[in-house]
Amino acid sequence: MVSQQFEQRTRELIDSLKAICAAYGLGNDGNEFKIITQVFLYKFLNDKFAFEAKKIQPALREAKSWEATIAAMSADDLEMLQMQMGPDTARLKPEHFIAHLWGRQNAPEFAKLFDDTLRDIAISNNDIFAVKTDGGAKITLFDRVSEFITDPSKRDAFCRAIINKLGDFSFERIFNEKYDFYAALFEYLIKDYNKDSGGKYAEYYTPHAVAKIMAAILVPVAVRGKISNVSCYDPSAGSGTLLMNIAHAIGEQRCSIYSQDISQKSSSLLRLNLILNNLVHSIPNVIQGNTMLHPYHREAQGHALKKFDYIVSNPPFKMDFSDFRNELDSKEHRERFFAGVPNIPKQAVDKMAIYQLFLQHIIYSLKPGGKAAVVVPTGFITAQSGIDKGIRQHLVDNKMLAGVVSMPSNIFATTGTNVSIVFIDAANKADVVLIDASGLGTKVKDGKNQKTLLSEAEEDRIIVTFNGKEAVEDFSVVVSYADIAAKNYSLSAGQYFDVKIEYSDLTPAQFAEKMKGFTDRLDELFNESAGLEREIKKQLAGLRYE
Repeated sequence: MVSQQFEQRTRELIDSLKAICAAYGLGNDGNEFKIITQVFLYKFLNDKFAFEAKKIQPALREAKSWEATIAAMSADDLEMLQMQMGPDTARLKPEHFIAHLWGRQNAPEFAKLFDDTLRDIAISNNDIFAVKTDGGAKITLFDRVSEFITDPSKRDAFCRAIINKLGDFSFERIFNEKYDFYAALFEYLIKDYNKDSGGKYAEYYTPHAVAKIMAAILVPVAVRGKISNVSCYDPSAGSGTLLMNIAHAIGEQRCSIYSQDISQKSSSLLRLNLILNNLVHSIPNVIQGNTMLHPYHREAQGHALKKFDYIVSNPPFKMDFSDFRNELDSKEHRERFFAGVPNIPKQAVDKMAIYQLFLQHIIYSLKPGGKAAVVVPTGFITAQSGIDKGIRQHLVDNKMLAGVVSMPSNIFATTGTNVSIVFIDAANKADVVLIDASGLGTKVKDGKNQKTLLSEAEEDRIIVTFNGKEAVEDFSVVVSYADIAAKNYSLSAGQYFDVKIEYSDLTPAQFAEKMKGFTDRLDELFNESAGLEREIKKQLAGLRYE
């Protein structure tokens, strides 16, 4: 009940911040998402600091103003308090508190004070919260928010409106909640900012069903709590849905997250997601950059690419990378792209199959006993030749395939492409599970698009069938690597289903009656066809040139 109340209050806060942006001309502006997410994060970090401080010093709970009590501490006492806080808590000074800014809102140049406060928080916590680019530059936690307002005369009022919304309630009572609360919150927070509107580098929000299935198959219930000190990687992380799900399955403190994404917006959203989900220790591993051309994560010694225990990814399927395609098709990258680099098509260069690069990069980046789950276009699993077949053959011949789940159409509302999930497991040397889940789900409208929703029971059916290696009529098969090779390396479950022929017993008289019925019907169709032929000839004969 408390979670529901707080989720509603938090949604109201997000909506009110959006309303403020709209009132100052920033509704649907390209910078609106930066303002909303950064102000929300400022609120979250402020309340997290209060929560941790009161846990360390219970007397603060009884204080009339915990902020004033902390402000009255000596510098040594404040430093001692901060040292006792967890590594995922921002180190704040009394002048950083929301209450302090609220009390100064009528000061001259309040917008500058507001921006300076956020920037000082960012600088003070740079080592913990900064995201890096593949060139080594750091993307700090906060921008100068007021400067997104082009009219300087309106900036003070804009910042006052924001600070007056942040004191209405506190997150403190909710910090003992688990990630499911924050997952719903995060999705609502970014729902207007993670759509297919990014042009060349468009982003897609991975559906919960896909994320849940991937995590539950990679980390079955039987091994949860038994895995520790593992690395989880996504080379096209987006806002981090897949990484969050696998981290929760393993345990947030039992794994380290690694990511790379070409979009600065995605990297900032992923950082926010890590903060909300108790994974701050992994923020230094969030990299903004081109994974294909400049893969960042390397082993400690030498220049070899880092290998990971778990990899999850929903890579872009089609994208124009013609400007650096030839660089990839070089000796330096040949071992990584073992099946080849897609050619530049004569038309529609934006249709270049970049997912083939990501899939090869993922296979190359796995540890010898590692596991991966990758979303691919369903056409990948049956292509008769080319790079797609080469990748499948590599997986089969090297016995590193766990199975494939072909998902229902429109599981992604933003794309009509049918998708499948390929599960890679370098330790699986025996049976491979192929599931055709295309018939599951319920079609619903999502704005202008149609999407398919899986029920919880349907999600669980896929997970249980895969993990149990069950063969279910017209749903799943369990095949050997030799079986797959004999089928031209097809990974489509339907091609392995038994063909069933139903026989029915008929007497000679019943057979003759059925045949007469077929013959009579054919005679009717032939007569109708002849009549249409005569009519067409008659009409053609009547045509005249004028």
